[in-house]
Amino acid sequence: MPGESRSGARNNRPTGAIQTCHSQRALLEELATQWSPPLSLSPQTTDRDLAREWFEGLAGAGMEGLVIKSSSQTYTGGKRIWLKAKHVSELDIVCAAVIGPLHRPTEIVAGLPIGGELRIVGRSTALKASDARAIAPWLRPPAGPHPWPSTVKGTALDRFNRDASPVELTLVDPLVVEVMADAAWSGQSFRHALRFRRVRPDLDPTTVDLPSRFSGADKET
Repeated sequence: MPGESRSGARNNRPTGAIQTCHSQRALLEELATQWSPPLSLSPQTTDRDLAREWFEGLAGAGMEGLVIKSSSQTYTGGKRIWLKAKHVSELDIVCAAVIGPLHRPTEIVAGLPIGGELRIVGRSTALKASDARAIAPWLRPPAGPHPWPSTVKGTALDRFNRDASPVELTLVDPLVVEVMADAAWSGQSFRHALRFRRVRPDLDPTTVDLPSRFSGADKET
């Protein structure tokens, strides 16, 4: 029996049939004929040179990277069988809080200046023991008023996290930290966790600016 999509489009594929990437793409292209902005269909190609051109030329337009898969593969929930190539770059952020105690932090809470304020823009991946030891000596309790509360919702650290449960922050005097970040920026925060690289005590936190590629952040409400 033909099925029907949530958008009302008829789906002539038998219910329960195994869907390959090729057949799923065909269905998406069918559904996309009824879409309107901001919905759009991501481009795909089997041309390696064209894929490389996209990867190298569209990073400035917000393209995060490439997903590489076989057209005959099926989707397997809970398994990572596709390859991903992402743009990753070094970036200075302001660490104004950590999760965990000062002597052994477990994560960094990242901030960047947006709209004239130091805003929380994400968190790091779980710190390795060696990284926690590297940053701990530089962490100090706030010497004065702090721009952030000591408790925030989980969604403040990760806007794609559905868990809004309170998260306790250990507030610190702002410190510049170098991290690795991919190109996924949602408008006012990073979509993915950052990776700690090193502490930058040689830099003044007030000199850290919002990177130009994120300059559209102030436009999002």
